[in-house]
Amino acid sequence: MTDIPAPAELRQQALQALLAQNSEQKVLLTQELRAQAATILIAADLAIAPPNGLPGCPARPELRSHLDVPKRSPFTHEGLAALLHAVTHIEFNAINLALDAIWRFPGMPPAYYLDWLQVAAEEAHHFSLLQAHLHAMGYGYGDFPAHTGLWDMTAKTEGDVLARMALVPRTLEARGLDATPPMQAKLRKVGTPDALRAVDILDIILADEIGHVAIGNHWYRHLCAQRGLDPVATYAVLARQYGAPRLKGPLNLDARRQAGFDDAELALLGS
Repeated sequence: MTDIPAPAELRQQALQALLAQNSEQKVLLTQELRAQAATILIAADLAIAPPNGLPGCPARPELRSHLDVPKRSPFTHEGLAALLHAVTHIEFNAINLALDAIWRFPGMPPAYYLDWLQVAAEEAHHFSLLQAHLHAMGYGYGDFPAHTGLWDMTAKTEGDVLARMALVPRTLEARGLDATPPMQAKLRKVGTPDALRAVDILDIILADEIGHVAIGNHWYRHLCAQRGLDPVATYAVLARQYGAPRLKGPLNLDARRQAGFDDAELALLGS
């Protein structure tokens, strides 16, 4: 009698992808998991003990405080590569935080887990686009130091899915909606083929990130409604409690509205 292997389960498989240290393997595992989305089991109520070694990361880049990461001019070839490396690192961390949102929080509706699987796969695509562009420029992921800012808040909010939805996708990731157009403007001034290719990649990323922030907004409001909380007032409380960074303008109001922020929230963020 042949043993039949246990069917794959989404949250456990997401954890395995999160633990992967090799960036190419993490991308592959994430994309393979996304391909199974229509048929994979989801054990929403399964409690999974947190393992050691989260998140799985390669030995390089060297991780430093954001204050210790040198700033370079994008008008030099090396400086442009360093800027794109910083964006590549953000996308690598974004894969990890989406995978973490899947395995860590039990008891959510199946659509929650599928939404974050979609996000993880799209972040993996962004990472691959940027990594390929770095390679074309003669560099690779890990060639410059990087900081841990995005994952730091992911770790802080590991105990509450409401705080996670409030402060990672709709706060830290939403900052990318504001930062991308000025970055693209700077790259257009650089004007080299490498810089203009980066502008095109950032167009793809910005369009997808609007959807990612919208997913964060949707599940944040779902959880607020479930707990009988006012979303605007609760956000202010959570931002203070967890030390969320204050936003620096200008805000990309059009992108934020597309991502589901209402006028009351935008007024609070702009105050």
